[in-house]
Amino acid sequence: MGGGPRHRKGARPMAAKKQDVVVEDGAVYVLRAGTPVYVKTADICSMTGKSNQWIGQLVAQGTLHKRSTPHGSLFDITEAVRAYCSMLEARAGPAKTEEEIKQEIKQEKAKAAADVTMKIAKANIAKAEADELQGKMHRSEDVAAMTTDLIYAIRGAMMALPGRLAVDVASANSPAEAAEIIRREVNKAMRELSNYRYDPKKYEERVRERRAWEADSGRDADDG
Repeated sequence: MGGGPRHRKGARPMAAKKQDVVVEDGAVYVLRAGTPVYVKTADICSMTGKSNQWIGQLVAQGTLHKRSTPHGSLFDITEAVRAYCSMLEARAGPAKTEEEIKQEIKQEKAKAAADVTMKIAKANIAKAEADELQGKMHRSEDVAAMTTDLIYAIRGAMMALPGRLAVDVASANSPAEAAEIIRREVNKAMRELSNYRYDPKKYEERVRERRAWEADSGRDADDG
């Protein structure tokens, strides 16, 4: 009876043995884990993006090693990749702990929040300075200085009354006439003081003078 191999009824055909390496269309497919693979220097250059001189220097330093094979001195790709990764890790320094990473993130967030606060503060200061120059906002020391000016104006008007009234009051025929003379002069002084008005331009001049003085004082302190 003829020919080919016979199989028992119900038996499964024997599976083909899996190859360690399959080459198809010029590409190498490694199917079995741990299969040694040897490559040339050009392949290491292609994988790392480094030049032939760079890889040669790593070999000279003892970082990478070539192995003798029937096809010449080649790199064991597994060994080379491990050595190259170890070199990169060593250059990067010790790995940070999870707690260190959390602390760095926390510090970065705090720094970002501080930067935002600083920008807001600078914007508020710039607005306050602009409002100050426009007369929309006054510093307490400037208000005090202008109030002092008004007080001196009142004081000057009051101090001038005796000289203005002495002759007229002395020549008055009665206390009532003297009182009327004094009343007229006081009213006149009050009318003059009522003309004392807030002048934004004068206030702006005062602000600029104060700022110039503060800037000069700051420069003097720095020079000292």
